Amino acid sequence: MPTIREKLSERIPKFRDEIKQMLVDHGDTVVSEVTMRQVYGGMRGVKGLFCNTSSVDPEKGLIIRGVPIHELTDRLPEEIFYLLLSGELPDEEGLRDLQKEIAERKKVPGYVWDVLRAMPDDSHPMCMFNTAILCMQKESVFAHKYAEGINKNEYWEPMLDDYLNILARLPGIAAYIYRLRFKKGDRIETDLELDMGTDYVHMLGLGDPNGEFTKLMRLYLVLHSDHEGGNVSAFTAHTVSSALSDPYYSLSAGLNGLAGPLHGLANQECLCWIQDLIEKFGGVPSEKQVEEFAWETMNSGRVIPGYGHAVLRVTDPRFTAFHEFGKQYCMDNPAFQTVDRLFNVVPGVLKQIEKISDPWPNVDAASGSLLCNYGLTESNYYTVLFSVSRAMGIGAQNILARGFGLPIVRPKSVTLDWMRDFLAKKANG
Repeated sequence: MPTIREKLSERIPKFRDEIKQMLVDHGDTVVSEVTMRQVYGGMRGVKGLFCNTSSVDPEKGLIIRGVPIHELTDRLPEEIFYLLLSGELPDEEGLRDLQKEIAERKKVPGYVWDVLRAMPDDSHPMCMFNTAILCMQKESVFAHKYAEGINKNEYWEPMLDDYLNILARLPGIAAYIYRLRFKKGDRIETDLELDMGTDYVHMLGLGDPNGEFTKLMRLYLVLHSDHEGGNVSAFTAHTVSSALSDPYYSLSAGLNGLAGPLHGLANQECLCWIQDLIEKFGGVPSEKQVEEFAWETMNSGRVIPGYGHAVLRVTDPRFTAFHEFGKQYCMDNPAFQTVDRLFNVVPGVLKQIEKISDPWPNVDAASGSLLCNYGLTESNYYTVLFSVSRAMGIGAQNILARGFGLPIVRPKSVTLDWMRDFLAKKANG
């Protein structure tokens, strides 16, 4: 089977020509209309981006290159990266070639460890993670090739090299941040023979005597790998990359967005809410107590974390995958028992509120409780784990964007005066 580089070399020119012809034939075709509510509402639902790696269907959830996420839960993260880039899963030879290439790039420059050790002891793990990515910018193959005058049709190739380097190093960097920030001991060296998920667990150093934590880590990295192009992290990285900033700049920019409480930080907030619930009732709550706490939360003006989604109108298939894992391996864990009970109660509560269009759990509702079960209890680290996964989707999107020759992102903004005049003219016919 061809390597991922060979496959992209064959396919990207064909896709580029197809896009050019579409623009010639249909360049003025209207794709989406924009309402005033959308202008002021974060462009919610406006179709104004091209992303070929994945889509989110309101009734089906995440679909990666035409494959529903629930059909990919037994795959390795490396297989998902291959799928994101090429549109197909690798055979054994293709997977082996990709893993070999990643293994050859795992060594993290020594100055990265020096930078991390120099940061304040109470630095947030996400700040440490993004600092580590950004300080490696001088390693960028894309930046060096661009300075040499590379042809724009070849931009995707050094971009691929950069992301292979980054993805190879991120688990080691993330694991060291965990051990350093939470005083878990010395850095554990990478094992070149291990796949991404297994090596990450190895370097965290929490132990995995029965292999369950490794299964969870692989599942976590697969489920969080991509979520179309309009979420904050992917859109931010895409925008920065569209200016031909190299992947170290664009990825760190996107992951800074992932750190926000309305995006990647949500799983941390969900776990904290579950822990508050358990503490209030002195253990796993009854369904009546869950209902009471849910109403108490909403009546105080807060939302129930882990429930609802901007796009989905069904239970998030990623939650279902985590839920099934938990029922198989974690039913003795109080936090997961509470997650299971919430799933039985909270949707019924939320359905009573007319303005709520999606009362179902999303991916964040279960992940924190599962991580706690295997000793990873420091919830302010969870967004780093999310970032290791999401870098695959962001990377694939950025590589393909350069391959397809997409231009710089530059939407038009309007002022309040413009909007007043526009509405006045509409009112006057």
